[in-house]
Amino acid sequence: VTLHLNPISSVHIHQKPLVFLLNSPLPLVWKLKTERLAPGIRRVFFVSLGSVVQFEKDNFSLTAETEEKFFPEKNEQLLQWAQKEYGAVTSFTELKISRNIYIKVGE
Repeated sequence: VTLHLNPISSVHIHQKPLVFLLNSPLPLVWKLKTERLAPGIRRVFFVSLGSVVQFEKDNFSLTAETEEKFFPEKNEQLLQWAQKEYGAVTSFTELKISRNIYIKVGE
């Protein structure tokens, strides 16, 4: 699955830390494509067991962290866990089948 990350239109270059929970019932290769995300900013990708993240841009991978995590099975439990762990969830998306996921990051 290719994850496309771009800032919202009102933000020229996104310069804040990001945390993503990438959960799948089966192990996946998450291919990351980014545009207009500032280098050197901490970005964390938690993936379900057996999954990996591949970074398109080498410099992006220098400050990005990837960690395998056991996630709760149900979406409601996953959302509650994320809210407890990080205090807020700004976006939650569930897809049954997809090859490309487009996410706008920003305020």
